[in-house]
Amino acid sequence: MRIYRQIFLTSRFFVVGSAAVVLFAFSFTVHWLFPLGQFLLIALLTASLADILLLFNKNRTFEVKRHLPSIMTLGDENHIEILVRNTSKLKVWLTVIDELPCQFQIRDLKFEAALGNDEETLLKYEVTPVKRGEYNFGNINLFVQSTLGLISRKITVDRHTMVKVYPSIVQMKKFELKSGPSHQLNEGIKRRRRIGHSYEFDQVKEYVIGDDSRSINWKASSRRGSLMVNQYEEERSQQVYSIIDKSRSMHMPFNGLTLLDYSINTSLVISNVVLQKHDKAGLITFSDKIGSVIPADKNSQQLRKILEALYNEKEHVLEAEYELLYHLVRNVIKHRSLIFLYTNFESLHAFERVLPILRQISKLHLLVVMFFENDAVAGMSKNPVSDIMGIYEQTMARKYLHEKNQIVSELTNHGIACIKSVPSELSLNTINKYLELKARGMI
Repeated sequence: MRIYRQIFLTSRFFVVGSAAVVLFAFSFTVHWLFPLGQFLLIALLTASLADILLLFNKNRTFEVKRHLPSIMTLGDENHIEILVRNTSKLKVWLTVIDELPCQFQIRDLKFEAALGNDEETLLKYEVTPVKRGEYNFGNINLFVQSTLGLISRKITVDRHTMVKVYPSIVQMKKFELKSGPSHQLNEGIKRRRRIGHSYEFDQVKEYVIGDDSRSINWKASSRRGSLMVNQYEEERSQQVYSIIDKSRSMHMPFNGLTLLDYSINTSLVISNVVLQKHDKAGLITFSDKIGSVIPADKNSQQLRKILEALYNEKEHVLEAEYELLYHLVRNVIKHRSLIFLYTNFESLHAFERVLPILRQISKLHLLVVMFFENDAVAGMSKNPVSDIMGIYEQTMARKYLHEKNQIVSELTNHGIACIKSVPSELSLNTINKYLELKARGMI
């Protein structure tokens, strides 16, 4: 039975077979066509049998390998390669179908190639995961045809592989390079002017043109007989926490990813930058109950702990309990820290409910509220309208934008830093804010 499941009739077989059957049918009315129709049917069956013998020869073998990344990253293009080598002496035509994980919902991915004796081909494609978790790749199916092209043989190659999709390590590496001293003038990462001397003392050195005259050490200068200046370096070991709201309001999708996933990617990016700056990175997630809690640290395993915690985060369908967050912050974060809170306020009323708690947290720590702006709604508010439904949609869009601006004003009036960002620029805006606050000596 197995060999029958491997045999498929091709379109060429049906074309020739249909012609032979039609001709054979007409031969019952036109008797001189009967021998010709009979000959075509016998020739078709004979050629098909010969094609089967060619394809199912034991020497018809193929080497098939799939090259996958050890882990895939969320929201990025991940490159996959399939290497197929014809080890037989027969030239064949191949159709290659890879069984992709169900999360991609791709059912039409196939490749076609012609391979001669001992030839190989490298097939490449990209996939973009939009959910974290385990992705199971299945078999690789080869549909093989000979020169006759009447029969197609299916060869199933067992290449079952499980790959985990983690938060975007690609973005983390990209912003790590851009946030370095030699790249801070690139687009998106801005160098901030240092204000004051809220830095650790490093050394006394000889004055050179360009040094800050306010840093001149007059006592050392009088002893040395030449101008000497104090040199400072950035304070290190400061605590920076990423706090992620993973409640219902963070389920909204943008370009395939949810707001929660954007926040997770950004938390990984900023944690890496913080550790590169020799500060301490920490993580807290919450909804109607507390999720992951990783105290701020800068040891060599800290980024791995944060990455694993972010990988395992799941959405919650209930509203966030900010009272729980406040008590957790009081009990876990003992020293003044920089806190990036990733959340989303669906309405002005929802914001007013949590504002008193945000004010209490901001008295203890330097709080930066990161919430989202819907650029599609912004575009809708500016589009020309021509009917009542369009007027209604535009009015609601403008009301939504007005409430977002009111939230920014309320936070600013209460001395709470905030950033309203489109999801695609969240990582960029977070890093810029961290570098700005660090340069101003506010943490």
